[in-house]
Amino acid sequence: MATHQQTASLKIAVMGAGLIGKRHIEAIGAERRTALAAIIDPTDAAREYAAGKKAPWFPSLAAALAGGSLDGVVIATPNQLHVENTLEAVRAGLPALIEKPIADDAAGAEIIVTSAEAAGVPILVGHHRRHNPMVQAVKAALETGRLGKVLTAQGTFWVAKPEDYFTVQWRREEGGGPILINMIHDVDLFRYFFGNVESVHAMQSSSARGYPVEDTAVVVMRFESGVLATFNVSDAAASPWSWEMTAGENPSYPRQDQICYQIGGTAGSLSIPQMTLWTNAGAANWLERLVKERLPFDAVEPLAAQLNHFCDVICGNANPLVSGREGLETLRVIEAIKASARSGMTVHLKADARREKERLS
Repeated sequence: MATHQQTASLKIAVMGAGLIGKRHIEAIGAERRTALAAIIDPTDAAREYAAGKKAPWFPSLAAALAGGSLDGVVIATPNQLHVENTLEAVRAGLPALIEKPIADDAAGAEIIVTSAEAAGVPILVGHHRRHNPMVQAVKAALETGRLGKVLTAQGTFWVAKPEDYFTVQWRREEGGGPILINMIHDVDLFRYFFGNVESVHAMQSSSARGYPVEDTAVVVMRFESGVLATFNVSDAAASPWSWEMTAGENPSYPRQDQICYQIGGTAGSLSIPQMTLWTNAGAANWLERLVKERLPFDAVEPLAAQLNHFCDVICGNANPLVSGREGLETLRVIEAIKASARSGMTVHLKADARREKERLS
């Protein structure tokens, strides 16, 4: 991998000036290694927003490139545009940071990944939680054997989304629910912690609101490593138990001193985000006294850490922490969960991936 020393601010464009796009724009403005070179969004609202930020505005990536050179692009457009937008960046040789999910389905994600790999253009998928130092501390504890052999994990995402959240039509339709919008982050972290998923079994319900989209789901996952995990998700249950409410990443959510994940191993168990490690004082024994230890980490804003990593990727000094292929594999798990919830059957990931590859060939 060719590398070079960064001597000037990298010129970054942001495609899509919605909620997450604006967060990327703010992060670029705060990072000394980057300069906001363009806001790309054809809407009048985006043009007015760009004027307020005193940033160049363009209706398309082609227009932005005609206006000057770019070093990289953040793609924060609607999911259904990710394939089109990313392929345009790849053709231009521009490294891209694509907001999750990498595409609106695995077939589109496969097109992105194979095209970028063939062109030698790096892409980074915006599963920003992996950049959180707390997540890195969990990963280190697992890899150094602090929990012994990891056996099981459980996660919870229970929140109460208000009714006005659903005034946007697509949020009431299939694909707009908590499995794809929220749980995909949690699935990506579980994959980061435990490896690839072998199979899933899921159930879902829309009993809270009666919309076509699910509001509640329960998922069982078997990982190739042998870890068994469960995840319980609902966007209609008022509670303090979710990453959003406990991790403190986004100040919009009132932070709660509660847990959202638990990981259990033969030598100990870990609660997250408190980062509390529980072990027996002596040999593992349910009659032995338990010792509580808080695992340390340095708090850093994950979006800022992700942007800094993207700079390293652009400069050729790092491989993407969340590559396009990683984003694709996480999306495959989400599609398997949805398929299982519809059919009531266990879905095996490798078998499904093989059948999809045969269909596309």
